Amino acid sequence: MNKEDEENKKAECAENSCNEEKVKTEEEISSCSNGAEENNNVIENLKDKLKKSEEEIAGLRDNILRKQADFDNFRKRVIKEKEETIKYGNTNLLLDLVNIIDDFERAINSSADSKDFEKFYKGIELIEKQFSSMLEKKWNLVKFAAAGDKFDPEKHEAFMKEEKEGITEPVVAEVFQYGYMLNNRAIRHAKIKVFMPKNEATAEHAAKAEVKKEDQN
Repeated sequence: MNKEDEENKKAECAENSCNEEKVKTEEEISSCSNGAEENNNVIENLKDKLKKSEEEIAGLRDNILRKQADFDNFRKRVIKEKEETIKYGNTNLLLDLVNIIDDFERAINSSADSKDFEKFYKGIELIEKQFSSMLEKKWNLVKFAAAGDKFDPEKHEAFMKEEKEGITEPVVAEVFQYGYMLNNRAIRHAKIKVFMPKNEATAEHAAKAEVKKEDQN
């Protein structure tokens, strides 16, 4: 092979190599272009998802704010209703008391004109009975204590004591001030005088009852 043929051979090889590099470069460019397009699609999808997520978050935030506002309004309304209940909770009782005051005023005005003490006394006595009956029927407030009742340290407060024959347990001798029960609970003890039995056995029973009362106080 002469020198010219060698040169031609080298040139041909170089040309073939260039062509191969060109093809390879074009394939790489095409591949990069396809990859870039896919990346753009992925980025667009991510942007769409981000936008939707932001919209959902904004919706949830608005919902939470509305719920919080509703709860605040509810709390304020409950507080106001509670204050109103406390402020006017005794309205019905006070109206009943006003009616009793009206009865007292009528009795006073009537006696002022007639100067009749007996009529005035009977009027006051009637008002007291009506008053006690109203409190018991409408408000479950019951007046208690009467001479002869069994002494009960849960209900009675003994101001005086006197031994007495013929009884086996302490009993109420005299009522100084009536007690009151509200729904079967003593809210005011009756102030009384007590008859105590004379024999030792029953006296011991009475002493134990009195000790029990003092311990509770």
